Amino acid sequence: MRPTGDSPEEPGLRRALGPWLLTLYGLGSTIGAGIYALAGKIAGEAGYQAPLSFLVAALLAGFSALSFAELAGRYPQSAGESAYVRAGFRQRWLSRLTGLLVAMIGVISTAALMRSLAGYVGALLPVGFEISIVVTVILLASLAVWGIRESAMAAALITLLEIGGLLIVILVSLWHIQSVESLPPVIPERVDGVILHGVMAGAFLAFYAMIGFEDMVNVAEEVRDVGRTMAIAIILTLVITTLLYMGVAWNALAWVAPAQLAQSEAPLALVYETITGKEPLLITAVAVLAVVNGGLILIIMASRVLYGMSRMGQLPAWFGHVSGKTRTPVNATLFIALLITLLSLLLPLEQLARMTAGMALTVFSLVNLSLVVVKLRKEEAPAGILCLPIVVPLAGFFVSAGFVLWEMAKRFF
Repeated sequence: MRPTGDSPEEPGLRRALGPWLLTLYGLGSTIGAGIYALAGKIAGEAGYQAPLSFLVAALLAGFSALSFAELAGRYPQSAGESAYVRAGFRQRWLSRLTGLLVAMIGVISTAALMRSLAGYVGALLPVGFEISIVVTVILLASLAVWGIRESAMAAALITLLEIGGLLIVILVSLWHIQSVESLPPVIPERVDGVILHGVMAGAFLAFYAMIGFEDMVNVAEEVRDVGRTMAIAIILTLVITTLLYMGVAWNALAWVAPAQLAQSEAPLALVYETITGKEPLLITAVAVLAVVNGGLILIIMASRVLYGMSRMGQLPAWFGHVSGKTRTPVNATLFIALLITLLSLLLPLEQLARMTAGMALTVFSLVNLSLVVVKLRKEEAPAGILCLPIVVPLAGFFVSAGFVLWEMAKRFF
């Protein structure tokens, strides 16, 4: 394995992230990639039980989130998932495949965000679809190259605005609503096959909205006290995201029917306009920032995966080049930006989201199983990191693999 520390020939990455900045980084990735882009699509699948879909997705993702937290403490490397699978299975080809899958998840997720961005930008400015995508990707790649602290600080500030936008939707709804009884029932009086199928179909899409915590492990080489900091940030990210998503979905469905939400390219802007009767300029602007923020964080994540794989000797050295001035992997970042631009111009949003969820669940299955193998070998863990009972990664494996099989069965039978 190649060294990852500083050297006169090749500088290393700068450790600049603490727990709060890392949590905001995770929230920016998760929220930007989720509720602003796919709230309507999830409501279209689950109907008035959309909040349950978010809860189910969060519970299922929780097992994997905890596994990632422990593995980040055991193997604090930029190519997180690739390093974990290599440590567990000791197979270079499987480690390389996992790393490439993770990088593609970042690329495809960002492409989905860039397409959803066009819907919100179109509500604000008369800008063409292709132009808005290309210009946004160029700007985000430039910021990602600038520096990790600068990128993370920008992401953190935008994340606070994103959370504010979601809270505005919730508070405006509660202010105007006649009574609590006007809110739709989250738990139906009778659960049948149709409702259960809808909740699970919505949960599969909502799982995409929960993706974000795993991005955090790929900046492990830029985190201070990584074992403790990563665990705290991952758990906080998942809890805060779940509460916000459920609150927004519940209030949105009190005002707009699921079918109408599913048809909207800017669902939360539609909800705000329906409640207040005013142009949703503020919500639309925040939604644009949220989507842009998610794209920035995913570009950082995917480029760090390629960088880390290069430093482990699994990709050409070109991807591992770090700028001596900015201490960022410039070549990997520019390559990722090019792939994002091409995919975002070619594939529709929902197809991109489903591809991302399926690939992420496959990676989660491998990562959880890797931790199971590591624990069965009784490898000693570093002091001070989160150590889970083996049942947690086992549950994470069965949940993730089961979700993949369920989606495949739904498509083919």
